[in-house]
Amino acid sequence: METGLTAGAKATLSLVTEHPLGDLIKPLRTEVFLFNSYVAGTTHVKDTAVFDEMQAGDALILRREADNRFDANAILVLDRKERKMGYIPEKDNIVFARLMDAGKFLTAKIDRIERKGSFRQISIGIYLVDF
Repeated sequence: METGLTAGAKATLSLVTEHPLGDLIKPLRTEVFLFNSYVAGTTHVKDTAVFDEMQAGDALILRREADNRFDANAILVLDRKERKMGYIPEKDNIVFARLMDAGKFLTAKIDRIERKGSFRQISIGIYLVDF
């Protein structure tokens, strides 16, 4: 019998929130605002359809990307369908990466989307999910 923890394919938080018991737990769940930032690397996303479907107020998934060769603290920003939107900027991610590595659940919400030619600047709020 194995007693160690193993990483699953889905985010651990989704095991609670997407389960029928998740509705019972929701009143006990709070989101603590931590920081305003933006989604970096949007010009490098291959499937740009993700940007056509998003709007202010949308909840986003944050996931650590441990095997990123450019940034050891990389945090992916995904939409609710788990499509890549970009990253938390490197200048902002060290504290959030440490929190996530310590087992804390972080999420984000879109605050504002600004079109600047073909570029979209996506402003987000980052939240600590507490139970």
